Amino acid sequence: MRSIKYKKFIVALATITLLIYITWRIFFTLPVTYGVIPLICGVIMLISEVISAVETIMHFITSINNSEPEFPTIPESWFPDVDVFIATHNEPLDVLYKTANGCKHMKYPDKSKVHIWFCDDGNRQSVADLAKKMGVGYQGLANNKLAKAGNLNNALSKTSGKFVATFDADMIPTRDFLMKTVPYFYLPKMKKDKDGNWVQRKENEIDPNYKIGFIQTPQSFYNPDLFQYNLYSERLVPNEQDYFFREINVNRNQSNSPIYAGSNTLISREALELVGGIATGTITEDFETGIHIQDEGYTCYATSTPYAHGLSPDTLDSLIKQRERWGRGCVFSLRRIKVWKDKKMPFAAKMSYFSCELYWWSYLRRFVFMLAPIAFMLFNIPVIVCQPWQMFTIWLPSYVLGFFAARAVSSKIRNPRWSNIVDTALCPYLIVPILLEAMGFRKRGFHVTEKRRTVNAKNDAIYALPHGILAVFSVIAIIKSVGQMVEYQSVGPLIIMFWLVLNLNALIMSIFFMLGRVNRRMTERYEVEIPVHLDFGDNVHIEGVTTDVSEEGFAILVDHSVVRLDNINIEKGDNVKAKIKTHHYEAEMMAKLVNKRKLDDKYKYSFNITELDDENMGEYYQIVYDRDPSLPDIIEERDSIFGDIKMNLMKRMDTADEE
Repeated sequence: MRSIKYKKFIVALATITLLIYITWRIFFTLPVTYGVIPLICGVIMLISEVISAVETIMHFITSINNSEPEFPTIPESWFPDVDVFIATHNEPLDVLYKTANGCKHMKYPDKSKVHIWFCDDGNRQSVADLAKKMGVGYQGLANNKLAKAGNLNNALSKTSGKFVATFDADMIPTRDFLMKTVPYFYLPKMKKDKDGNWVQRKENEIDPNYKIGFIQTPQSFYNPDLFQYNLYSERLVPNEQDYFFREINVNRNQSNSPIYAGSNTLISREALELVGGIATGTITEDFETGIHIQDEGYTCYATSTPYAHGLSPDTLDSLIKQRERWGRGCVFSLRRIKVWKDKKMPFAAKMSYFSCELYWWSYLRRFVFMLAPIAFMLFNIPVIVCQPWQMFTIWLPSYVLGFFAARAVSSKIRNPRWSNIVDTALCPYLIVPILLEAMGFRKRGFHVTEKRRTVNAKNDAIYALPHGILAVFSVIAIIKSVGQMVEYQSVGPLIIMFWLVLNLNALIMSIFFMLGRVNRRMTERYEVEIPVHLDFGDNVHIEGVTTDVSEEGFAILVDHSVVRLDNINIEKGDNVKAKIKTHHYEAEMMAKLVNKRKLDDKYKYSFNITELDDENMGEYYQIVYDRDPSLPDIIEERDSIFGDIKMNLMKRMDTADEE
């Protein structure tokens, strides 16, 4: 862990050199004498760099110190009634079952105080029947014109719990969700004594203005997202959204501007009622509601540990529509709230939300940063006018120190190269929607992110067309820059070539991303070791340990040097009775052997579940889903900037050979 002193030192150096670079760019590098087109291109490039510099400095400042609140210990008698809202529109019943099942298994001192509700925007009889079968509440709503906001507000008007937990239809909470969120609301009443123990404050020590509005836990996913899966990186990089929820949003605590993301959140009913419920008239009702709550003086916190896991979009079309909705909603809500005129909002929070809006323009800036070196090298459009030695003495120190500062203040969730890949892949499809929204052209209708898995053999190669065109131009520009270095015996084009190479890396990875990868699995596997008891009848049984589990089945590893199977004749297609038990859950089922493979002195047996009654299904689903996903928490650094490309080529050639 980097010391605070080191972080402050490297951030100060990086900020100073960045400001020097930007000042130099503004006053000394614009192509003012080269004609109208170069000047326009130069100004666009400069504006993009200035905005990026502002974002970078703000990120440095907010990332130096840990801003996650301490978790207090409170008496069990303090845990109040909680309403748990599962917002549903048109999701499959099996998705709703898993979420409600997770909610039913949440720990609480008095379970009778936890009231679980399906908030059904579709007013479906099938969902009402499922609610009755599972013993949870149902709030149906027909002809809802206010989308998710109207759905949740309807449920708010018919319930009365002190706190409200909101979950998307696919977000399965772990058993600890309430126990790890409710205590935060009592921070105003608690303090630590000299021995480090949490004790209750005296009445005159309580600040009446310190009250908690909501606790936002990360949105986590049990399946690899498209970037992890399509780029064969599900064992190499964290989920793409982890960077925001586990780092950026937590850093926003410092300015009391963490974003309410709509799910995996515990909210004060008092705060919700004070702001008139969930905001309507916007496609990002959660985002806007959070701002209103903060505006009313409530302190809100984001935490870094996930306590619920859901289903990440697994089609490119669904992903793009999701991001378009988020981007349009953010731009619209901040314009409607008029952040800079908001007298209730502190300046630090205004800057934080300004940074939030700037993020959605990063896709346009990414496009500019890809076009600029191509325009310079292939079309002789000088977007920057300077001598090579100036770039080496002014730009290079800023770039290098910025790199080290970013490493010092950031966790190992994301690195700049992977950020460029993500932004490059999505930028052609988000630039126009954000521009249209900024100009006041709103998108009509509400698109709900798909909440079901798909098995497909298609790719989205057509989406890679803009990336392919830019990649071809980049290669030609690189060849030309090398030629100029050789012809003129000059290192001048070196920085342009470096810039082009970085862009080309992101473009090639974006093409791989669009080409996709065949998804042959409807359910996700968790790599986990759990004891399994297999009963073959006639008092014959063996003990094994799982290597992985999923909704559909499990695989176990049996050590034949310890467990003898000589007298047990089990072949593919045979059924056995299995019992799987953890510290918290136990389930019995019938399972069929579908694969048997020898691994050194051990055998791996794979089973599909054939019979699982309702009682055991609830327990088994908790065994599967009440855990952290088998996905990485930190990014694995590659040996070179083209390491990811090499790995993808090898994986894709291996897949082609298998087919």
